[in-house]
Order: sequence, then C-alpha cells, then structure tokens
Amino acid sequence: MRRGIYLLEEVEFHPMNSRRPLEYLRWLTAYKRQDDGRAAGAHELTEGMSIRSREIDLVGAFYAVGITGHPQFKVVTLWDCHGGWDGGWRQMLEIYDDVQANLFLSDIDDLRHGAFSRPLGAAPGSPVVADLLAEGYAAPLYLFESATVRPGAALDYLEAVRTERAPVLAEHGHRLVGSYEVQFCDTEVVTLWGTGIDAHLAVQRARDAALGLDDEAAPDHRLLTWRKRARDFLDGPWRETLLSPYPGSKMAPR
Repeated sequence: MRRGIYLLEEVEFHPMNSRRPLEYLRWLTAYKRQDDGRAAGAHELTEGMSIRSREIDLVGAFYAVGITGHPQFKVVTLWDCHGGWDGGWRQMLEIYDDVQANLFLSDIDDLRHGAFSRPLGAAPGSPVVADLLAEGYAAPLYLFESATVRPGAALDYLEAVRTERAPVLAEHGHRLVGSYEVQFCDTEVVTLWGTGIDAHLAVQRARDAALGLDDEAAPDHRLLTWRKRARDFLDGPWRETLLSPYPGSKMAPR
C-alpha cells in the first residue's frame, strides 16, 4: 500500500474584501466537480484553470474562522493526490515541465493576495481521506493544527497524537481525520480533526476547569497532561485554527 500524499494550501485575500473568498470557493469547487467526471489518468494544463485532473482531488475546501487567530480573510484547501507520488503528485509536477506560457494564466489573477502550500505525507495510522468520504463522514467544523517539531521528531509526535491525544479528544467529540508529516522539511507536522461547535466549546471549558478557571464545568486533566507531553517533541510555534467546510465541498455535511 502506497503512502498517502496530500497538499494543503492556505490562501489569503487582501485587501479585506469579503466577497473574494466566496468567489474563489465558488470557482474552485465548480471546476473540480467537473473534473470528477474526467477519465482516470486524463490530465491537461489549461489556460485559466491550471491542471485539470481527477487524480488531483479537492477533498476539502474550508473558510477559516477568523476569530480563532489568523490574518483575515483565509481559505484552506486539502487535495488528495490519488496514486501518491506517481499519481496526482506527478501530474502537478508535470505542469512545470518546459515552463509553458499557459502556466502563468489564471481565471483568478488578482483575486488572491497570497498562498502557501504544504506537501503532506500521511503518517502511519493516519485515516485515509478517501475512506472517510466513502463512509459518508463529514463534520460541521474542522480543527487544523500546524506545529513545529524538533528536527526528525515529526513521526514520533504524530504517533503520540494518534495513541495518546486522539483517544482523549474522541471523548470530547473530535475525530482525527488526517495526520501528516510536512514533506521537504523535517520540522513541521499537520493534523486535521472533525468536530462541531458544542464539542469545541466543551474542550475549552474542560481545559479551563482543569486549570482552576471554570468551576461550572467538569475538568479533564488529561488535556493539560497532553500539552506537557507535546513539549517533548515541539520546538517552535504551535497553532490551531477552526475551519468551516464550504457547502457542496466533499468534506462538508450534505
């Protein structure tokens, strides 16, 4: 079985024009729905829409919840490279072969302010997104974690997340849907969790109660234990952001 290869992209929109993220999400999800009907292996570099392929699968399209701490406005997308390195990833690389003129033409020129892409390799035991979609799983909110770890500690951290943190968060209504080592570096990891508003709030209150800051909620001291445990691996910034799935995208509730 090949390792799952994904791409996560954070797209920012400036100046603060709230219509731009919506225009981008509409444009992106519409043409990728069309790509789902393409023949397996058929791909082409087009003017306006970059590469068209079903193997480069837009499995997640999210609007980032601004009040959880990031520059506004932001869209986050998750792409599944079917066939791994030799499949969708190879197709993405091939658009750079010979640097063709239509590589630089896009229907969304001037819509985005910036974008940052992370190539992701699934960690051992990570859920397979295609399996989750086949199951019909979707969540009203997703929690996106990015963390800087000690050089070489990425897979160790993700194994600890899977075996130690995930069971605790599962009791609070969070499901691990992706556990990834960022590729082409050895200091960054990404995890993605399905959740909802009530579950998110319950975790915050259980942590506050464990800190002695909320006497109206049940404490869960395991949440504090995990944060101490995580420091065995972390070596820099750690951040979580809530994401709202765009209606009609594959990881959004139907």
